Amino acid sequence: MKSLIVYYSSHGTTEKAVRFLSESLKGEVLTVDLKRENVKVDLRNFETVIIGGSIHAGNIQRKIKQFIHHNLDTLLEKEVGLFLCCMRDGETAIEQFNNAFPQELRKNSAAMGLFGGEFLLSEMNFFEKQIVKKVSGATIDHSNLDYDAIKEFASKLNTKQTLVF
Repeated sequence: MKSLIVYYSSHGTTEKAVRFLSESLKGEVLTVDLKRENVKVDLRNFETVIIGGSIHAGNIQRKIKQFIHHNLDTLLEKEVGLFLCCMRDGETAIEQFNNAFPQELRKNSAAMGLFGGEFLLSEMNFFEKQIVKKVSGATIDHSNLDYDAIKEFASKLNTKQTLVF
């Protein structure tokens, strides 16, 4: 199996999840961070395409949305996995996930995952820190990255079973 993971990591949490995920997947895995790379990848070279990002001010990163928009027709022909790193859980996290990814892509996905998240205030600029402090009350770095959810997501893709929350 040849897999592509396309993601955007603002402060490193999504990148951390992607590293763990890529080690958990069978076969060859290529990762592309849209924050660092403006790479045109031929999706036809991959059986599986995994897309992930994180929530900032209630939205997934714009480059993730643009990637999906530009490649939607091809993505609908692929085995797709979608994941989101976010600090919320329950219905709020599901709502954020549903807002992050188009319904037709979610319906066509082999795996969907909520991987938890981190507040890395040490990596944030002044403005970001003020927003996080106001919204969450966090004043120090905090992690609730869910490695079990990442393993389960990888397992479903490795065995090609559909995973939903």
